[in-house]
Amino acid sequence: MPRSNKRKFEQEKATEEKLLGDHKKDPSEVIKTKSRFQMEEKESKDESDGVFETDGEHGTPLTYDPTFNGPIKKRSCTDIICCLIFIIFIGGFAGVSYLAFANGDPYLLLYPVDSNGELCGYGNNKGKDYLFFFDLVQCGRMGVGIFVSGCPTPQVCVASCPDTNYAYITDAATSADLQFCKSGYDTTLSRTALVERDQCPAYFLKSSPRKFVINRCVPEVLVNFLEDGGSLLTNIQADVGNKNITDSNSNDISIESLAQNLDIFGIFLKAKEYAEKIVADIVATWWMMLVILILSMIVSLTWITIMRFIAGIMVWITIFAFLGLFAFSTYWCFWTYVNLDGDEEFSIHIVSIVLHWSKPDMFLAFGIISAVILLIFLIILLFLCQRIRIAVSLIKEGSRAIGKMMFTLIFPIFPFALQLGVVAYWLSVATFLASTGRKQDFSVNENNTDYWNQTANDWNYLKIVADTSSLFGETCNENTNTTSDFCTFLKNAEENFVIYGQVFSLFMFFWLMNFVVAVGQMTLAGAFASYYWAFEKPRDIPTFPLAAAIWRCFRYHLGSLAFGSLILAIVAMIRVLLEYVDAKLKGTENAVGKFLLKCLKCCFWCLEKCLKFLTKNAYIMVAIHGKNFCSSAKDAFMLIMRNIVRVAVVDKVTDFIMLLGKLVIVGATAAGAYFFFSGGIEFLKDYTPTLNFYVVPIVIVTIVSYVVASCFFSVYSMAVDTLFLCFLEDLERNDGTTEKPFYMSKDLMNILGKKNQVMADKKKKGSHGENF
Repeated sequence: MPRSNKRKFEQEKATEEKLLGDHKKDPSEVIKTKSRFQMEEKESKDESDGVFETDGEHGTPLTYDPTFNGPIKKRSCTDIICCLIFIIFIGGFAGVSYLAFANGDPYLLLYPVDSNGELCGYGNNKGKDYLFFFDLVQCGRMGVGIFVSGCPTPQVCVASCPDTNYAYITDAATSADLQFCKSGYDTTLSRTALVERDQCPAYFLKSSPRKFVINRCVPEVLVNFLEDGGSLLTNIQADVGNKNITDSNSNDISIESLAQNLDIFGIFLKAKEYAEKIVADIVATWWMMLVILILSMIVSLTWITIMRFIAGIMVWITIFAFLGLFAFSTYWCFWTYVNLDGDEEFSIHIVSIVLHWSKPDMFLAFGIISAVILLIFLIILLFLCQRIRIAVSLIKEGSRAIGKMMFTLIFPIFPFALQLGVVAYWLSVATFLASTGRKQDFSVNENNTDYWNQTANDWNYLKIVADTSSLFGETCNENTNTTSDFCTFLKNAEENFVIYGQVFSLFMFFWLMNFVVAVGQMTLAGAFASYYWAFEKPRDIPTFPLAAAIWRCFRYHLGSLAFGSLILAIVAMIRVLLEYVDAKLKGTENAVGKFLLKCLKCCFWCLEKCLKFLTKNAYIMVAIHGKNFCSSAKDAFMLIMRNIVRVAVVDKVTDFIMLLGKLVIVGATAAGAYFFFSGGIEFLKDYTPTLNFYVVPIVIVTIVSYVVASCFFSVYSMAVDTLFLCFLEDLERNDGTTEKPFYMSKDLMNILGKKNQVMADKKKKGSHGENF
């Protein structure tokens, strides 16, 4: 006999024995009672949307367990191997961080490098602290891309910037001009040959190493223009108008072209000026922004508190407003179509394609689209009305749960602070690593210096003693102009270490960020599950549910958290790799490759979204049942698939209400900030500061208020998701009888047409006890 049929037979037998033993009725009465019981059970199955179906495709529904009443107490550590791997990787990250902090210097990133990648002021360029550009016109032609990809002209480090204007065609060559040529230029060649071979500049302008561009030689004519105003073209004509300026290919460079291309540097200098003003505005208004953000936190808390009372009103008003909007749109479009003359034409520009429609045709098209959307929405509303009611009831119950455990609203501050710490630490490591790659001085002190070196067959960590020349033929120090194989190897090894270190640190950044998110989700899930499975609330709720959830999370399930976050980190790294490949293919004409790459990017984006949803529900199951990650993910997936319609509706309705709440809070905060900083509030005008750009604090307040609202509503969202999975388990485990009462709220039982027999028994005895 199949297992499902056997279990059904045993249940029927137990029911019959119970009827015979409890009621002591005659067989005919037992048969009637049994038939009534079976019909009620069938109706219960129909009302619960088939959650008791046992086709085997989506697993076997859960059965009643008399020992289960919420998050289990007796647990064991889960996914220990993944926990150990996580600890090992953290140790590796600590090693990379140590090497970065020990050998890197972020200050070096502020200094320029020449065309050979050597840092100005160090190594071969010691004493040459300033960067000089051969052809500024080539820089200007790059546009704003110069600040991303750099200038495509030769660049050399020099001891001082030019103090005069020079053009090799009209000016005689002097030894002073040769200091701006590349080091090691061929002294046997003529000046024209040196220019044509890009060993010396064809021209240069009087410049100075301005501090705000960090040791780059900036033409004085540009600086004067920015400081004094006027016309850049006029200034250049007055300063260098008598020079015959050409490039290295002897092509004439007009004064107009020079002025136009020099203006790109003005963008940078103006941006710096604006940045300084923005910083000044932030410094002047930081405490005012803090007060507004505290007010936004209070509004968020208030919104969550009253959500339990207005959630249903908000949802239904929005639904009927949506229906009314599209009904009116459909009517108006068709009415306009009927009453318009068909001779008029209307042009719509879509992606540079011009579609010439008559006005009636346009309104007919929009009317059809509006009618289709209205019809689809009506069908969804008619068939999923009960499920929308379930979503609203769960949202209200989430508000009650948060009200009983107010510390859950404060808890997200700690994961958020940890996330900020992870971001700050990763940025520090990445910065120090990048500066390590720029350090070109392989200095050797009197005692020893440690280097990574490769022997004939394997990697070894060698300690090079004072006289490296006895081992490798010559030392590698900042005064050495020659490049031996050993010195070249040291440079390449250092560059490879930087690349691999950056990739590894980025992977650890994704892993740690997802791990911190997982800790927050599992902790909140454990607390809210304790609330749901308390039969009489608040009496049966554990004393410190949040603290107990944190203890279970760190004591037993760090491995499961590391496992789930590792999966998301791997997918994130694959997406970064695809973005890198996409950037490399931008200049190619391979349309097939670009199309496949776009498809892969879309697929992995969808995969990441699905995995985030699955891992979130897996963490909820781990918090409740204490199983490992894979088993919990499977149980969560099967439970969701057995109730897929409910899950889809509840998830979307919840997301909609969360979005609505965020928009209300962010909009109110932004509006308040606008009226205050623009001086629109009369009784606060005395406190309104005088700012360069009053939009700056408004934008900052808007962004940060969205982050604050997201933190609060993430708790709300987690509460609903946890209560929903508990609700689905409750439907499968219990049937409302005295032995197996439901734990769900009375609202949910009324929506499903269910009730607890234990409640009826208590009412007969005069008791007013309720399970909610």
